Amino acid sequence: MTFHYQSAEEIGKSYRSSDISPTEVTESFLARIEQLDGELLSYATVMRDQALEDAEAATRMFKNGEDLGPLHGIPIAVKDLCFTKGTKTMGGTAVLEDFVPDFDSTVVSKLKAAGAILLGKLNLTEGAMGGYNPKRQAPKNPWDFSKWPGGSSSGSGSATAAGLCTGSLGSDTGGSIRFPSAACGIVGIKPSYGKVSRYGVLDLGQSLDHVGPMTRNVVDAAMILNAISGLDENDSTTRTSLPISVEELKKMDLNGVRIGYDHDYSYEGVDSEIADLVLGTLDVLKDSGAVIVDMTMPPVDDYLGAWKTLCSAEALDAHSEHYPSRSNDYGLWFRGWLENGASVTALDYVRANNDRIKCNALIAEAFSEVDAMICPTIIRFPHDVDDSVHYGPMDSLRGTSFQRFTVPFDYNGYPTVSVPCGFGSQGMPASLQIVGKLFSEELICKIAYSYEISTEWHKRHPIP
Repeated sequence: MTFHYQSAEEIGKSYRSSDISPTEVTESFLARIEQLDGELLSYATVMRDQALEDAEAATRMFKNGEDLGPLHGIPIAVKDLCFTKGTKTMGGTAVLEDFVPDFDSTVVSKLKAAGAILLGKLNLTEGAMGGYNPKRQAPKNPWDFSKWPGGSSSGSGSATAAGLCTGSLGSDTGGSIRFPSAACGIVGIKPSYGKVSRYGVLDLGQSLDHVGPMTRNVVDAAMILNAISGLDENDSTTRTSLPISVEELKKMDLNGVRIGYDHDYSYEGVDSEIADLVLGTLDVLKDSGAVIVDMTMPPVDDYLGAWKTLCSAEALDAHSEHYPSRSNDYGLWFRGWLENGASVTALDYVRANNDRIKCNALIAEAFSEVDAMICPTIIRFPHDVDDSVHYGPMDSLRGTSFQRFTVPFDYNGYPTVSVPCGFGSQGMPASLQIVGKLFSEELICKIAYSYEISTEWHKRHPIP
């Protein structure tokens, strides 16, 4: 029996009916990783021995009638910037290639407490920004190895889409959960800022960083988000928030929910196939009872330049222990990013932050008459990539940023969920983004589930 494309919910039901065991499922995933990841390159570290030990413990617990909840015995992997006690956390960079944390990040600790089986750590772009360190591997897009897999959570997108884990964790500072979710045709939630602790997660931009789940369906994403959310005394930005009710999601009742859509925002500069596929989702949502509202997004493009100033300066702070003292150990792209951060003055940062504040206020005004909005996740389908792009300087990635649909919601911390909404003529996935107000994760997941269950896109997989 194969389990690699089963949902966490399906696997969990089989555990509880004693049809299969966590040991069997974990062994199956480890075998698939061994079979496929030599080409996909999604894993930085496979935690085989620990995963099998934890799976055997979960198997014994189920036999004894002990049940930790919906993630008990579910094989999950995490982006390799989440601290894992006793296992390397390299952050995609050579300066941390020997770093072994002596404690778990809060999100990893919460996954373990929920009974999840940690399969390993997933590759990413260097420092969770752009480009790869020469000592690290660039994951492949499982739909087409020559195409961009998204970033920075590239390994999370690749492994999840290809069935090398049931779900994964990614992080998002300017789009890094949403880009690989879109490029690899999976579901990704960028939660509200403050919903999920970043304690023990390597920083890129401290005021912009979010950690969230990446899965093949909305319910699994909601279950993982529930497990990792909550107040954490080690992260002062966290807030108490209600968990998502999976039962509520499945009611599929969107009666009276006001969903905003800005035609110009969703079409301007966007591949027409993607824009048309996103437009086509409106009818599906209306059939579920939603009210589609014409809304006008502010000119967010006017404020995107501030992100580079803010993020590069905050990245410089995050890497101050190693840069510039070990600048030659960084790859060309990320070194250039840190150099940019070093050039930012206090006045530059203040002005950029003022732009962020203005953008946030304008978006809040645009959302005043709606409960949520929809738009594309990225402006075009995954482009061709090779080593000159992956390992080149910052200029080599010019034109590959899709930030107009992502950065504004890292600025203001609004939650988003990206879901597959079709395929282009070249066979690559397109993605719908649903955006809500702060801590409205249950609502946007309900919208996403209602769309997902009315379509077949989430049932398509790239590799048998």
